[in-house]
Amino acid sequence: MRVPILRLGRVLLTSLPADLTDQQVMDLQIDALALIQAGKADGLVIDITAADVVDSYMARILSETAKMVTIMGGVAVLAGMQPAVALTLVEMGRGMIDMETAFDLEGGVAKVGRMVASRGGRHDEVPTA
Repeated sequence: MRVPILRLGRVLLTSLPADLTDQQVMDLQIDALALIQAGKADGLVIDITAADVVDSYMARILSETAKMVTIMGGVAVLAGMQPAVALTLVEMGRGMIDMETAFDLEGGVAKVGRMVASRGGRHDEVPTA
């Protein structure tokens, strides 16, 4: 089963389930990039509120997804990180998650809006929360 990706204006929203498989995260990457490539979005917010654990593989995939979105002209924000996840990521290495972060989904959407606006993008179509 694929992870759903919702659109809010020109922002893609997805919430990762706690039991995310490697295949699901790869499918998510492909689906999000396809929507950005098709011109349907300027940014992606990945909500990881449900994740109690983010291992090194997941951290690498999230960072790579953010880089791919950026290369394609979009912006990416990781939202909803649990304190234990942040602690683990810092212990694994400072650069494990190389993307913008926000406390929650609402903050993630607002951050995407600010980032798109600062680049001269279509900020009128990106919710600012």
